[in-house]
Amino acid sequence: WNEIIELFRSGMPLRKHRCRFKSYERCFKASEAVDWLHELLGCNQNFGPEVTRSQTVKLLKKFLKNHVIEDIKGRWGKEDFQDDGHLYRFPPSSPLKPYPKRPSCTKEVIKFPDWNEPKSGASQEHILVKSVTMNSEMWYKRHSIAIGEVPVCKLMYHRELAQANIEEIWKSMTLSRLQKTLGLDSLDEVLDTKLVNAKHIVQNVYNVNKQGIVILEDKSKELPHWILSAMKCLANWPSCSDLKQPTYSGFERDVFKTIADYFSQMKEPLLTFHLFDIFVSVLGLLQKHSKVIEALQISCLLLPPENRKKLQLLVRMMARISFNKDLPPLSESVTTKTLMVQAFSRCILCSKDEMDLDELLAAKLVSFLMDNYQEILNIPSSLKASVEEHVAHLQRVQIKYSGADADATFPAPSFCHQISTDEFESQRANGFQEPLAALLEEIAMNKEISVKDKKKKLKQFQKAYPEVYRVRFPTPEAEAVLFPEKNKQKTPVLMWALKKPFQPFHRTRSFRM
Repeated sequence: WNEIIELFRSGMPLRKHRCRFKSYERCFKASEAVDWLHELLGCNQNFGPEVTRSQTVKLLKKFLKNHVIEDIKGRWGKEDFQDDGHLYRFPPSSPLKPYPKRPSCTKEVIKFPDWNEPKSGASQEHILVKSVTMNSEMWYKRHSIAIGEVPVCKLMYHRELAQANIEEIWKSMTLSRLQKTLGLDSLDEVLDTKLVNAKHIVQNVYNVNKQGIVILEDKSKELPHWILSAMKCLANWPSCSDLKQPTYSGFERDVFKTIADYFSQMKEPLLTFHLFDIFVSVLGLLQKHSKVIEALQISCLLLPPENRKKLQLLVRMMARISFNKDLPPLSESVTTKTLMVQAFSRCILCSKDEMDLDELLAAKLVSFLMDNYQEILNIPSSLKASVEEHVAHLQRVQIKYSGADADATFPAPSFCHQISTDEFESQRANGFQEPLAALLEEIAMNKEISVKDKKKKLKQFQKAYPEVYRVRFPTPEAEAVLFPEKNKQKTPVLMWALKKPFQPFHRTRSFRM
């Protein structure tokens, strides 16, 4: 804000203009200001060439409202700036305000001892060590007691594993651990394993900074600098170390709207379409806190690195904003946490065929992510240790005993095996559909939504998941219990008035002569 104002005031060309037979010194047309400022923002590293002309006009409206500029008659305070020929000028006083910095707290850094340095006065040269001479008979006696008879053996040297081999090991063991955590017999129902990129898993594990944020190899896939600046501004409010204090009210809401608009324009959610079923399956484990944390840790490793980084930065910002008491309210109608969930749920999780039910699923997952983002977006340490131990085992020198297979190695774990049709149907009913059944129960028991909305959502659910719906509502009577009808008694008087007594047919006499 302050940087752009300074550049604008110092660089904007000023000259004499005529308006209604009167001359005005040191002023500029509105269209000239839009032209000049648009070019400035396009070359500025904080904005870039993505800035549009309409966005430049919006910024100039903010300038007029906050007295960065004024019209030639000295009027300001409204956002009625237009891209036209009206004349404007700079006020004599600068609108910049210094950012109030908090007093820095100097802390004494405690120096820990270096355990590698020997203590003064203690030299290793003077430590007496008793040498032990062991002959072959003593060696055989000691080892035969420990491991029995020692058979004839020889060393087997294994070749170095290629990077592609290590990546496949990571993929295999990651999917195996995910399947075990979800309690499934196979991942085929919830994930197409052919779409899982082994390179993405390895990059998400090892290409990270000290905070665990992914470092992208392709810098063109990074978030724009102006979005990162906006996210950093709200995440660290009010102590933004590299920003200056804004000079108009409602600044934080404009910044939040800019971030929300950017993420809402993405063509695919951060958790990707092909991983949607995996994350829906994880929702069935919400009652088991440690299990769902581990499942989400592993599932997030399957994301493309650029998606994982964006998710890390976005969820961290959302969590900090939600728990920041110093940040002014971003909405008058809902809490800040609810606003975060509503604004960013769809850009984090949704299916390819969008439905209203996706909003409920996404809201549940995003809320849990915000509360536990520090654990979920970390690397699962137990999985990493297991994979590295297995890779080291394959690269280690092996001992081959007589009679053993020379090519025998520790087998890589498999993540799926063939099952019968009956087992598949049983798993489908009990595993993947469990979170859907929980969602249906939540819709049915929700007393906060209107009867009309509840019927609409139930109808959509029945159309999308008829089997799950049939289990919960096997008969129309079971569904009718949710919507008790009011007893409508008809007025007896009205009924008697409408009902005519029975008139028997009477034969009449003919008038023919």
